[in-house]
Amino acid sequence: MFKNMKRKIIFLFFSFFFFLETNAQCAMCRAVLESEEGQATAEGINDGIVYLMAIPYILVGGIAYFIYKKFNTLNK
Repeated sequence: MFKNMKRKIIFLFFSFFFFLETNAQCAMCRAVLESEEGQATAEGINDGIVYLMAIPYILVGGIAYFIYKKFNTLNK
């Protein structure tokens, strides 16, 4: 049972961190940044948005993992 759960956690970890491409800009940001000649600013804004979006999910996932481990060790 634990081996199956461990496999699921590893799969979720890799599927969360290995994504090909994300577009996290809102419509207004995209319209303003696409009018720019160089796309460096647009890529920087997009990376910043994805970074800010990922941190809360990582923190909540870590807390959920520690709670799971705590309850799992108490039941044994």
